Amino acid sequence: MKALVTGGAGFIGSHLVDRLMELGWSVRVLDDLSAGSLDNLRRWLDDERLEFIKGDMRDLKVVKEAVDGVEVVFHLAANPEVRIGSQSPELLYETNVLITYNLLEAIRNSGVKHLIFTSSSTVYGEADVIPTPEDYAPLEPISVYGGAKLAAEALISGYAHTFGLNALIFRLANVIGERSNHGVIYDFINKLRRNPEELEILGDGTQRKSYLHVSDTVEGMLRIFEHFRGSGKTVDFYNLGNDDWITVREIAEIVSEEMKLKPRFVFTGGVDGGRGWKGDVKFMRLSVEKAKETGWRPRLNSYEAVRRTVRELLGA
Repeated sequence: MKALVTGGAGFIGSHLVDRLMELGWSVRVLDDLSAGSLDNLRRWLDDERLEFIKGDMRDLKVVKEAVDGVEVVFHLAANPEVRIGSQSPELLYETNVLITYNLLEAIRNSGVKHLIFTSSSTVYGEADVIPTPEDYAPLEPISVYGGAKLAAEALISGYAHTFGLNALIFRLANVIGERSNHGVIYDFINKLRRNPEELEILGDGTQRKSYLHVSDTVEGMLRIFEHFRGSGKTVDFYNLGNDDWITVREIAEIVSEEMKLKPRFVFTGGVDGGRGWKGDVKFMRLSVEKAKETGWRPRLNSYEAVRRTVRELLGA
């Protein structure tokens, strides 16, 4: 099959491209390289099955050219930084909602049959039910990032039902691993490289969340996509995460241990009851029972995924 991967030079996107190429797909990547890097695709740059387009999805013409001739679109392009919402809502709108609208408009008159979208656990907001299932309601995001992801989900659902598209939406827990260039592990490593004696930790350290290694994420996406293709559903939603969760303090301890350091932890205290920042969901664990029914299982739990990621980012 021929696929378009938006954001395919980024963290999760490049790992997805790796797997698709290994499986024999032809892959077109659309990326503006604002957060991604061609270095993430270096294995495939000389392979005729890979086509790379550098382009901004805010330009509808660029998107229309990118979807031409493909059957499946994996839409991963987005601004991945949750914290930017309080500083630049306009940018989050453009790089999550507007680009999704442009993609849907481009798909509407094309031969694309399937759209796979990576949404986020942040659409649930502060869920009263943990682990949180896909049918939890009402969805009440507490960050602009979460609101933008939910808006994109709604647009996709509306277009799918109106124009005959099949859409699969993944709500991801915190995805970590090699090539990641943001997030708590990345931040901790860089802080300790600058000052091995002290580690600033945003919030009170008790924030507890589920983490999923990128390898398990990609395998889950592809296995569930195969299941979805035979389901006859127009739109479906799946959580991808882990059965366990880990605190920010425990992550700090693992990073320090792997770097062979014993820094003094300095907690900022955070906002709104110990959150790392405004809009930070303090406790997040998704129910993944629906995903497991397709035969998928994460190979690494949250603790194992964190430790492996630290080693990958350190080059160990």
